[in-house]
Amino acid sequence: MTKENDLYGPGDEQVDASVRISDDVVGVVAGIAAMEVEGVAGMFGGFAAEMSERMLGKKNLSKGVKVQVGEKEAAIDLYIVIEFGVRIPEVATRVQENVKRAVESMTGLDCVEINIHVQGVSFKSDSHEDEVRVR
Repeated sequence: MTKENDLYGPGDEQVDASVRISDDVVGVVAGIAAMEVEGVAGMFGGFAAEMSERMLGKKNLSKGVKVQVGEKEAAIDLYIVIEFGVRIPEVATRVQENVKRAVESMTGLDCVEINIHVQGVSFKSDSHEDEVRVR
């Protein structure tokens, strides 16, 4: 809590303060950055995440992302679904680079680990362009 006498004007002493970034915030940033990479079909959040997303009707932007945030560092695990026909190692490397760049520039945290877990391959159906099959 801030009291009136704790605030200082220009030229006065500064208050020691800290900023703590939530794991969820880092997860959203990492999830969006991963989805921006060409070749990533989606994020894999498991059965419970899929059901809650469908029932609530809200998109979970940190689905498929697990984050551990320390004071100055972050470790991130991403569970992704890859599009059929892409080179998986190349896509995984681009995801790591994009997530690292986004998280470090937006939060100032140092990404010490970005682990990619490929959970499936997406096949687009010929009859339904909007429908995506995952195996």
